[in-house]
Amino acid sequence: MQTIDLRNIQPNRVDLDALVPRSRNDFSDATEIARGLIEAVREGGEAALLDQAERLDGVRPARIRIHAAEIGAALANLDPAVRAALEEAISRVTVASEAQLPVVRVTELGDGAEVIQRWQPVRRVGLYVPGGKAVYPSSVVMNVVPAQVAGVSSIALASPAQKEFGGSVHPTILAAAGLLGIDEVYAMGGAGAIGAFAYGVPAIGLDPVHVITGPGNIYVAAAKRLVRGVAGIDSEAGPTEILVIADDAADARLIAADLISQAEHDEMAAAVLVTDSEGLADRVRAELATLAASTHHAARVAEALAGQQSAIVLVSDLAAAAAFSNAYGPEHLEIQTTEPGAVLDSIDSAGVIFLGENSPVSLGDYLAGSNHVLPTGGQSRFSSGLGAYTFLRPQQVVKYSRQALHDVEARIVALSSAEDLPAHGDAVSARFTGA
Repeated sequence: MQTIDLRNIQPNRVDLDALVPRSRNDFSDATEIARGLIEAVREGGEAALLDQAERLDGVRPARIRIHAAEIGAALANLDPAVRAALEEAISRVTVASEAQLPVVRVTELGDGAEVIQRWQPVRRVGLYVPGGKAVYPSSVVMNVVPAQVAGVSSIALASPAQKEFGGSVHPTILAAAGLLGIDEVYAMGGAGAIGAFAYGVPAIGLDPVHVITGPGNIYVAAAKRLVRGVAGIDSEAGPTEILVIADDAADARLIAADLISQAEHDEMAAAVLVTDSEGLADRVRAELATLAASTHHAARVAEALAGQQSAIVLVSDLAAAAAFSNAYGPEHLEIQTTEPGAVLDSIDSAGVIFLGENSPVSLGDYLAGSNHVLPTGGQSRFSSGLGAYTFLRPQQVVKYSRQALHDVEARIVALSSAEDLPAHGDAVSARFTGA
């Protein structure tokens, strides 16, 4: 794992942006590939989706849309322990998502002059659940629950066809969908699935959606970028990231375990430790050598930790650690310091923040109640994780009485004349001058 030593320099924000360790993903190539897959689905519909599954997932599904009976069977056969865990996750994410719902507010600007702020859910959404190196029933929960809490009335879910299950969606994914009452599920993955959501596939009953959410690989991220404007998206969630800010008092073994927990997702996963303690850095490095070698996905973890996107960063103090983290904009940020709250006060960019050694990222992946669909690649500097608000649109409702409008008539006329748009003012004055 590489070391980046910033203790003897005082980089500005521009310098920090250049110093943060990141994968150098070539979005141009991925974008062209995604564009081709999307266009194929627009032109070929179901046949194109079947061809893409056969070529990219290694299996040709019997059908793209999953029958309700198959979802019911998957739920009936779900391991009771997994079902109980999913039910608890659903409960916790529901409560946390409900706290995100804004209330209707009425602003009175004068007697009879009101602006009403309301929030309306989009009508239909497409939720993507990846299915490459792992199975993600938790992502079903994280996608579906906030949409339901927001009041979305039509929800479609897609996940790649699985060779092991004859081209169907993984049964644990189907069971999670069944638990949440979702019966519109499609065995389709990658950029083609995103295109199908955006443009629809009438032959299989897939109507276009208004918002597309969910994590995926670089081709899914590129596809979401391409269809933005046709449909809304949450963010371009790519390979996972963890950044840990820690001081000398932190437990090196726990930090190493947390870094490995995210590195096991993917060879492109980013694991970063930022510390003002060289001693802690050495201890974490030693723990990584031991734990990474014995973990289940040892080869995958080793490649992720050795990649250019992972690093141990040495800084002069915790203020510099916070500045580095803000420049990085991590998906997951852990703060394991003597006074984590003091560091938190300096943080302005992170998908989700975990305070103290008893709040690991894994908690957030499953049962914290927070959402694990989060912006990556520095996007937390300008966007947020998935929530009920993702599926809501603020709308302003203007309600003025005749007298309230008359009170502002002269000012409207003055402004419309200043902008050389006199008909604007005339439209107001017409209400008081008669026919």
